[in-house]
Amino acid sequence: SGSSTSSKLTSALSEVVEDSPATMPSKRRNNGRSKHGRGHTAIVRCSNCARCVPKDKAIKRFQVRNMVDASSQRDIREASVYQTFMLPKLYMKMLYCVSCAIHGRIVRVRNKVLRASPEGRIYVRPGKGGGKGDGK
Repeated sequence: SGSSTSSKLTSALSEVVEDSPATMPSKRRNNGRSKHGRGHTAIVRCSNCARCVPKDKAIKRFQVRNMVDASSQRDIREASVYQTFMLPKLYMKMLYCVSCAIHGRIVRVRNKVLRASPEGRIYVRPGKGGGKGDGK
């Protein structure tokens, strides 16, 4: 009777193995990268810690700053002969590794439902935009 139960068990086990696909579960639909047909992508360095990161995996943000701070800007405007003088801006493309982006709150950790839904993919940074009436 011992051998018959083991043969029943192995036949049941083989049916389960044949029915289920042999793939690992994936946390993200794109596996955290945007490399979809390419085998290899270039490596870039993180702007914060200089870690080597694949270009498609790096979190990219454009940082737009004024070249001079607010107090110096006021002094320049007062000393200028032009009424409408626009000071140039500094445009920097910042590339972050995943660790630095999470630590620096550039991206946030989201739950499984938000990661999967289209609404969760569009990320609006709180308090950073020039929104209407944010009270500041």
